[in-house]
Amino acid sequence: KRFAELIHHVSQVDDEMRIRFTSPHPKDFPDELLKVIKSHDNVCNHIHLPAQSGSTTILQKMRRGYTRESYLELVDKIRETIPGVTLSSDFIVGFCGETEEDHEHTMSLMRTVEFDMAYMYAYSMRKKTHAYHRMIDDVPEETKRRRLQELVDSFYSLAAVNNQRYIDTDQLVLVEHTSKRSQSDLVGRIDGNIKVVFPSIPLQSHLSLVSKVIPKPGDYVKVKISSASSLTLRGEPLYQTTLKSFMNEINTAK
Repeated sequence: KRFAELIHHVSQVDDEMRIRFTSPHPKDFPDELLKVIKSHDNVCNHIHLPAQSGSTTILQKMRRGYTRESYLELVDKIRETIPGVTLSSDFIVGFCGETEEDHEHTMSLMRTVEFDMAYMYAYSMRKKTHAYHRMIDDVPEETKRRRLQELVDSFYSLAAVNNQRYIDTDQLVLVEHTSKRSQSDLVGRIDGNIKVVFPSIPLQSHLSLVSKVIPKPGDYVKVKISSASSLTLRGEPLYQTTLKSFMNEINTAK
């Protein structure tokens, strides 16, 4: 509850500033936080929810404090409370004692939730951990690499399909920087934390009805999405705007 109150107060500082945060642990995710995200336009509809594994057996060994079933229940609650929310997660494959069945549970969790972003790693024993003192790193490196590749392939395949839903939609993009691949493109992110690339061209601004200016980092641009891959959206910039103006447009259109 205290964290939810903190996010609420931070969001009041500047209603044009997007608020992102590292999400609470899945085992004690506060309902109050979901209400804050839903009720504040500048608190991003994106939640990072580290799963680590889709196997309850492995989650117990990791001492995560939740089960596969409770994790999925939390995902359902989040999506019911915040329609359109994007979810990202962390996964570790090849943890001590992980079997092929455990791995398949993780694969099925990936398919069931269909995360918008996932950070995936092969397990590596670290000193001064519970596993280091009490367990054996007994999954062969070759098996870890295979399982990791299977999980990565699954994520990319699912994300490529899911991101098609953004095509032909208008998205509010917060400009971050010039593209490293092309000086003629800008890179930013939508509310759901998905990267968007669009041409760096002079645009009409809500601040000026006469002159056009090239957007800079920190500016908001309304972008119509034209294509999508597993990690990136591409689109055509329409005009510069503000978070408040964009949300007013959406609410008026409903």
